[in-house]
Amino acid sequence: MTIAELIKARTSASSYDSSHQMSEAEIAELVDLATQAPSAFNLQNWKFIAVRSTEAKARLLPLAFGQPKVVEAAVTFIICGTLEPHLTVSDALKPTLDAGIIDEAIFNGWVGAVQNMYGANQTFQRDEAIRSGALAAMTLMLAAQGQGLVSCPMIGFDQAGVAAAFGLAPTQVPVMLVTVGQPGPSNWPKKPRKQINDVLAFA
Repeated sequence: MTIAELIKARTSASSYDSSHQMSEAEIAELVDLATQAPSAFNLQNWKFIAVRSTEAKARLLPLAFGQPKVVEAAVTFIICGTLEPHLTVSDALKPTLDAGIIDEAIFNGWVGAVQNMYGANQTFQRDEAIRSGALAAMTLMLAAQGQGLVSCPMIGFDQAGVAAAFGLAPTQVPVMLVTVGQPGPSNWPKKPRKQINDVLAFA
């Protein structure tokens, strides 16, 4: 399928084949594709928790308000954006410097910019964490679609409860859950979208 066909075929699944399982290698491949998403200054400020064991799914279920898809899906990803990028920017950018993609002057300029923009601005840190997590989540869902799987983004969950139950660091903000697996028998077809003229303006 072309990328246009994948985008148009993707739908949010609520029903999964509960007998389907995914290996660690298959899950890692999805996350590898998800991390090709863009992030400001290439901060890559995201973290993925792959919930796939029976015990972990049972722990997640009440925190997702009893939505059965977190148990039925092969894996539910807790997708997080990370705070305090000004403390990690040097490490994030060093491979780009070492590869010769940027030079020392650009490296130092970006590190300084990140420190100035985010260092004392917790609201901007959180905004960036959510942006990065959301971009990674969308990329992961398209990657899943490309592998013949279905997915669903979920915002209906107890963020503080998930953070506590899965040992997230204070700097890791749970942005959304994403279920992934083989489709079950009762998914809806693609829901209609608004007309382009309703959402597009030219300037």
